[in-house]
Amino acid sequence: MARTHPEGWRLLPAEGARGRALATLARLAAALPDDSTIYHGLHWTRAEGDTAVFGAVDFAVVGAGGRVLLIEQHAGFLDETAAGLVPPGRRRTHSISVALARNADALRTRLRPLLGGAEPVLDVLLHCPDHTVRQPGTAGLDPARIVDAAHRDALPERVAALTRPQDGDPVLDPAQRQALHRFFADLLELVPDVQAYAGQADALTTRLAGGLTEWARRITLAPHRLRVTATAGSGKTQLALAAYTDALAAGRRPLYVCYNRPLADHFARIAPPGGEVATYHQLCDRRLRDAGRKPAFGAPGAFRRMEADFAALAQEQPDPAWLFDELIVDEGQDFTETWRDALLALLRPGGRAWWLEDPLQNLYGRPPVALPGWAGLSADTNYRTPADVLALLNACLPLPAPVRAGSPVADSAPEVLAWRDEAGLMEATKRAITRALGLGFRREEIVLLTFRGREHSRFTALAQLGPHRLRAFTGRYDLLGEPEHSPGELRIDSVYRFKGQSAPCILFTEIDFEAIDELTLRKLFVGATRATLKLILIASERAAARLTPDAAAAAKMEASELPQRGPS
Repeated sequence: MARTHPEGWRLLPAEGARGRALATLARLAAALPDDSTIYHGLHWTRAEGDTAVFGAVDFAVVGAGGRVLLIEQHAGFLDETAAGLVPPGRRRTHSISVALARNADALRTRLRPLLGGAEPVLDVLLHCPDHTVRQPGTAGLDPARIVDAAHRDALPERVAALTRPQDGDPVLDPAQRQALHRFFADLLELVPDVQAYAGQADALTTRLAGGLTEWARRITLAPHRLRVTATAGSGKTQLALAAYTDALAAGRRPLYVCYNRPLADHFARIAPPGGEVATYHQLCDRRLRDAGRKPAFGAPGAFRRMEADFAALAQEQPDPAWLFDELIVDEGQDFTETWRDALLALLRPGGRAWWLEDPLQNLYGRPPVALPGWAGLSADTNYRTPADVLALLNACLPLPAPVRAGSPVADSAPEVLAWRDEAGLMEATKRAITRALGLGFRREEIVLLTFRGREHSRFTALAQLGPHRLRAFTGRYDLLGEPEHSPGELRIDSVYRFKGQSAPCILFTEIDFEAIDELTLRKLFVGATRATLKLILIASERAAARLTPDAAAAAKMEASELPQRGPS
């Protein structure tokens, strides 16, 4: 079976033209020999004089000897004109043969320097599975380079023949073979359509992680008390949203409570109107203000006093206006047993309660909350984070148990950039930004995540990093309660504040530690699992040495020193 790049395509939605392309990819992968590699969905740009020439091809098959075959697939019928084959409704400016020749020429130009000046052995093939070419002589292509509807079953055989080594082919050394792979694997010239892939990955993550949402809601309990212990990216927030929506649809009043303000803000934006959405401290503040007891935030111990006053109100002076039929606690690992009691006091008789948590995301060192009499449910599959990122975490971190990968993204190639001092940290971070932009990520798809909290980060005082203006939380909120950010295009946040969120590209910087203790383990896990497509770790030299697969043995030796995962 041939290798494919990128991986994960079998789990992508197979609809329309994409579905036809994936079906062809599956046929070729199954039929071609193991020493062949199929690259699919390639897009590139080439400078030609003062203009940029854009190109794309459906498949590039590289044979064992280095022969390259570009395959263009056109589903549906084609028009046969004097200029050659063209898609319906288009004329000579869109000749398929001309486009294929242009693409082949562009890639030859790029490949020559990589092969030390050797001439690349590159061929083209047109696959039109729905159209039978009636006049092969005027198609603009050698008939042997066309596989039409009448011969579509012969496609794998034709591809194998055109990529098989031939007498007289130049012999590629290992370095040239690696250069060829790096080229087509997008480490040099090819830039994939990251936005389209990000959209597909997000949609598929939502669909796959929706499994937790479906079966958790089918559990019948009396009273309904369900504790869900689930790893990052398993669908906890989707479950919370579904439970919240179900409650409203059934005429029940829901209360969603989490720990982090950004997560509460996000949930409030996506949740339907009705009910109450708040962090625990927002809920305390709102309830006390409604009772005419405005918290004095400037006083010492203000938050502890506010928590105590809220608990007393909830348990001793219940107000019908502050009672709910459905309680959904998210980020339960960050809550305390005192908070648990205050929240349960807000439930009406017969009310339903959910407790969603992930002990590996406990960044504040809180002890597990006891929930006697509650049913438990666990989920250990992460559908959000690329599979190779999870493989790196499983290998390098002393996790209580391996996290299972469910993401279709399997070849994101996580990277580690090392730094020695503060100047090196800044330079390495700028290189990571340049790398992400070069891979095709837009600035709004990139998040610069700091290992340190906002109060201690070296980046907090920066408004700009190189040519990039940073968009950071100022610590203030506007009159509508929305967080204020500094003007900038590149978001920067701490691993503490970004917990519960995600982004296509995460640049996790300022990583430094001497040993992987519990807090370090959890911060690394939280930060790395925010990425949906690409992760770059910017770590000190001593930390970087631990964040490679070679560090797996040392990491596993530490596993026995850490407590096992919380209740499920």
